[in-house]
This record gives sequence, structure tokens and C-alpha cells, in this order.
Amino acid sequence: MSAQPARPVFAGQLPVGLQTISNIVAVSSCKGGVGKSTVAVNLAYTLAGMGARVGIFDADVYGPSLPTMVSPENRMLEMNPEKRTIIPTEYFGVKLVSFGFAGQGRAVMRGPMVSGVINQLLTTTEWGELDYLVIDMPPGTGDIQLTLCQVVPLTAAVIVTTPQKLAFIDVAKGVRMFSKLKVPCVAVVENMSHFDADGKRYYPFGRGSGSQVVQQFGIPHLFDLPIRPTLSASGDSGMPEVVADPQGEVAKTFQDLGVCVVQQCAKIRQQVSTAVTYDKSIKAIKVKVPDSDEEVFLHPATVRRNDHSAQSVDEWTGEQKLKYNDVPEDIEPEEIRPMGNYAVSITWPDGFSQIAPYDQLQTMERLVDVPQPSLAKA
Repeated sequence: MSAQPARPVFAGQLPVGLQTISNIVAVSSCKGGVGKSTVAVNLAYTLAGMGARVGIFDADVYGPSLPTMVSPENRMLEMNPEKRTIIPTEYFGVKLVSFGFAGQGRAVMRGPMVSGVINQLLTTTEWGELDYLVIDMPPGTGDIQLTLCQVVPLTAAVIVTTPQKLAFIDVAKGVRMFSKLKVPCVAVVENMSHFDADGKRYYPFGRGSGSQVVQQFGIPHLFDLPIRPTLSASGDSGMPEVVADPQGEVAKTFQDLGVCVVQQCAKIRQQVSTAVTYDKSIKAIKVKVPDSDEEVFLHPATVRRNDHSAQSVDEWTGEQKLKYNDVPEDIEPEEIRPMGNYAVSITWPDGFSQIAPYDQLQTMERLVDVPQPSLAKA
């Protein structure tokens, strides 16, 4: 039951178009030609087949793949002139947005312009209520990828690789990028891993890239996709393999991947929603950061005094504008809301909204000899 899609946990800080999306999953490789778009599209349709409301965002402006891999009846994005928003097209119940559906084909433009186009396509689209938005990330770890990760609160990432060592080197860069941006990588898909012939299994590109990613970075789940002519052909025909052959071996692998994504997203959301809470009975802010066993307690006034925003610290001189005595000792937060997987937004009685990253909270002066809630109530 805990894996059921839930309401967005940090909708307040998001662009309007993203506020009703529960989970945003990036499919990334940082290496071109490894089958990332194939995985993204088939994962999305697998989640839809499990009963979820799903959208796909093709973030590759230079070489959009989505128009080739799906065949919607309406192949052009439409604008809502009153709201100045984009209406996505649909195919088999999944909402689709790609620069390839904008009537421009492939983009010929510089990086900053591309980042602006992606931002506009993603944030001004009327996605409606979605359980999962799957983002097909472009290759690389540059400006476009960082823009996506900063504009969008990614719930999790799925990494796609192939068995070659060269693929592993590029994929490792991507995993490190997500790690720095506090986006958990929940699964690795090793594409083109093998094929079966004459009763034997062959590994034409070698073995071990996927398992190396899992071992080196501690990603919990590895899925192998075989070399299948039907998988390649379905990508060119406009009908995803899991739709064309829902009972096949490839569909079974994607079913397992889909279950993994659903369970891991639910686990991450639970960790994020309870990472920082206020216990009124002991008048302390409790911090238990995801992937950490340590639980610490902070005095609310300490947290408020440690705000480093421009309202509390002069950006030019570094002088502390918020004085110690400006914060009453008995101050209590009115609301604490998650912001992605890396911070919380704390609303104080004076109306100030403080952004507090987990890393900062863990370095603050801690309360010692904190009474247990049960004893405090007694």
C-alpha cells in the first residue's frame, strides 16, 4: 500500500505546470546511443499499464527521439492562447511533450537558448495530475542537464548503460552528477547485454559494465535487456515494445523495472516527507536525513538564526543583518515542507520562508539530553 502514488509533497515551490505531478523520474546515461530513449518510453508505458497516470518529456532538443518511437494521431503540440500554456499530445493514454512535436524538427542553437526552450516546454505544459513524469535526459552532464535538475525536483533516476567499458566511464559521470544534486539513482539498466542463439547465450560486447555501476555506486537494482530485433524495430515503428508484445520477455523485464521504480519512489517520498519534522511536545526540530541512520534534534531558534539568505546576511559584506536577539528563544515553525531531496522550506510566524539544506542542518549546534516525547507527555 505504501507504494501507491501520493500527492506532491513540495508543490508550493514549483511552477504551476509541475505542481500536480507526484513523481518525476529521470532516465539518463550521459552516453549517446545506449538505448536511453528506448528504456524511457517503454518504462513509461509499463507504468501506464500498471494503472498509473504517466507523461513523457523528451529533453533532447538537438536530437529528439520521441516522435520516432511513438505515433500519436496529433503530432503537433497545441497552445492554450488564454493561459499561454502548452497542451501535450497523447498516445495510448500517455501524455507526450517533445521539441520534435513543436514543428521545428531538431534544434540548431546554442546551449543557453536550449536550456530556455527546455525550461519553457517542461514548466508551461498542462500536464494535469500525473503519478509519474518520465524525463528522457539528453546525453552529457552540461548546462542542459544541470538546468533540468535544478528546475525540476527529480524524485529518482534510472541509469542506462551498455556492457562496454567506454559506456561505464560516461555513465559514472552521470551518477556522480546526480549524487551531487541529491537525486537518488534507483536502478541500472544494462542494454544490449546478450543474445541467445543455438541454445547458447552470447555476450558480444563483453560483460560487467552494469554490475560495475551497481557495485561502485551502491545502486540497488540491475536489469539486463537482451539484443532483440523486435525491440529495435518497435522503436522505429512508433509502437513501444511493451505495447506491441505485453507478454514478451522484454515486457517482463520492464515490468520488473516498473515495480522497482514504483517501490523506490514511494520509499524516497516517505524518507523525504519525514526527514525534517517539528516535535511540539519537546519543542525541537528533528532531522533524520535520507540514507543516514543518525537522528539529531535542533532548537528552532538556532535554525532560524542560521539562515544564510540575503534577508539575514548582507550579500556584499557578509555582515549578519539578522541579530541574535531578533529571534525569540521560544520561536516555533509554522510549517516545514520538503524541497526536492536536499532541503526543506521552513515557514516562521513572521511570514519568513527559510530554505534549509540538509547539509546545513546537520552542521548546526545540536540539542543534548533531549527528553523523549513519551516522557514529555507523561
